[in-house]
Formats: sequence, structure tokens, C-alpha cells
Amino acid sequence: MSQAVTAEPATPILYQVSIEGDQAAAELIARALEESDLSPLAVGVFDRGEGRAELFAHFEGLPSRDVLLALIGQASGKAALGPLNIEAVPDEDWVTLSQAKRGPVRAGRFFVHGSHDRGRVPRRRLTIEIDAGQAFGTAHHESTRGCLIALDDLLKRLRPRSVLDIGTGAGVLALAAAKALKEPVLASDNDPLAVSVARDNGRKNAVAPLLRVVQATGFAHARLRQAHPDLVLANLLERALRDLAPGLARSIDPGGRAVLSGITNNQARGIEACYGAHGFSLERRIILGGWTTLVIIRRRARTLRD
Repeated sequence: MSQAVTAEPATPILYQVSIEGDQAAAELIARALEESDLSPLAVGVFDRGEGRAELFAHFEGLPSRDVLLALIGQASGKAALGPLNIEAVPDEDWVTLSQAKRGPVRAGRFFVHGSHDRGRVPRRRLTIEIDAGQAFGTAHHESTRGCLIALDDLLKRLRPRSVLDIGTGAGVLALAAAKALKEPVLASDNDPLAVSVARDNGRKNAVAPLLRVVQATGFAHARLRQAHPDLVLANLLERALRDLAPGLARSIDPGGRAVLSGITNNQARGIEACYGAHGFSLERRIILGGWTTLVIIRRRARTLRD
């Protein structure tokens, strides 16, 4: 991995980090940054054509190059990457810059866009407005888009009585379910900032009365344990999905479904096996780039294996 010169003005306000690689590597780095303690203000990936993509992230203050290189190396493995660039961004321009690189996303009937694209919203689509911020999930990541595609497909065939979105982030999946069903949706996240962001997005999208967001890890909340949903959405990381399996098996009755994502293609088989041991069968697998979304159905009583 080569390095570029870091621009360090005397009074920096915000910094943009960028690096180019193949699409899968850029998506992996984006997810790692979103989940890291570096607290980027915005993270995005945009297509450079011919399988190449550029990862960008905005930070309030100059981030450590060494820390970034370590995170990028761990996330991307042996992928060939361009130079890591860090440059100052004028304070008044960073929101416009980050949003301009995040175009609208179409996933089935859902259309997710930022406020800057409000005038280009197509008719007869389920539209969701979410701007880049401090909570994961604007539908630009393939795992979120995969969940939206799976949700759209399920809602064409089924009408769930109760929907639960675990690890809601910015709330895009919960908002999508609430808008499509026009019924209450329960969501959770272990990050209080994400809880606040999801609630705010509920207000912006005029579904606040339908959206209930609580702070919790897994099912560690009385409201979640009492929910007994027949559709669960969980866009998490591999370890969190494994930890969720026993609780999900107790929560969902036979015939209920779950949409699982946030896993790479290489991790998907292991998650399928984990949930198979807890009474779930695979109904559909959606692969977008290097990421897999699984739709599973609860078919039998939970086994004793955790």
C-alpha cells in the first residue's frame, strides 16, 4: 500500500480520508470504519467504474495515519489499494461533499435518498430520506441494500403482524417496514446515538408514531423479549449474529422469518449452519458484491444446542 502526502493546514476544521481499491475491498473498509471507534462524521463508497471504487470518510480533527492504515489493512486483507490520502476540507463544504458522493439507492420498491436529492424522488415508490451521519445505514452499503431487497420481496408475499429491527443504526430498515406496512415497528440499537438518529429519521419521514426505538444489545430489553415478532431484520456483524441466534429462536414462532446481513460471502455458510442448529432453514440468499443477505424461516422447535 503506497502513501500520499498528508495536507496539514495551520487551522484544520475537518479532514477527508480517501483510498481507492476494488469494490469489495472498499465496502469492507467502509463497514470497518463505520463500526470502529474512530467516529467518522460520514463514510461512503462511490463507483469509479470497471470494478474499482473509492472509499471516503470525513473526520472532525486529523485522524492518525498509522491507525487508519492498520484498520484498512485488517479490513481489506491482501487487496491491492491505492495511496491513502488525508486532506483538509473547508468546514462549510463537508456536508455537501459527502452527500454529493452518495446518490440515491433503489432496492425493489424502496428509494433511499439524501435531502439533496429530494427534488428527484420518483413517483409511486416507497421513499426514505436519510442523510449521511453518525449511525450506520444509508442503504449505500450492500448489506443494507440486500436487506431492503429481501424485505421488499417478503412484503409482496406476506403481511407480518409484528416486525423487529435489531441493530437499527440510522433506522432505514425499520423506516422501510413502517412505510410499507403502515403498522408499528419496533427497533433497537446498543448505541444511544443511533437510537437518537433513528428516532429523528422517523420524524423526518413522517412515521414517528409507528416507530418505537429502544436501546439494547440483542434481546436485552423487556419490550424486545415480549415482542414475539414474525419478521426480524438484523444487519449486524458475524459475531453479533451468532450471539443473537438463541434469542431469535426463542422469540420467533414456527413460520416466522428473519433477514440477516452484515456478513461477507465467506462468513455466510457459517451463519447458515449456526441458525440451522437453532431451528431455522434457509429460504433465500442474496449476494451483492462481497456481501450476503440471508432470509431464513423458523421451522421447528429450538434444539438444546446454543
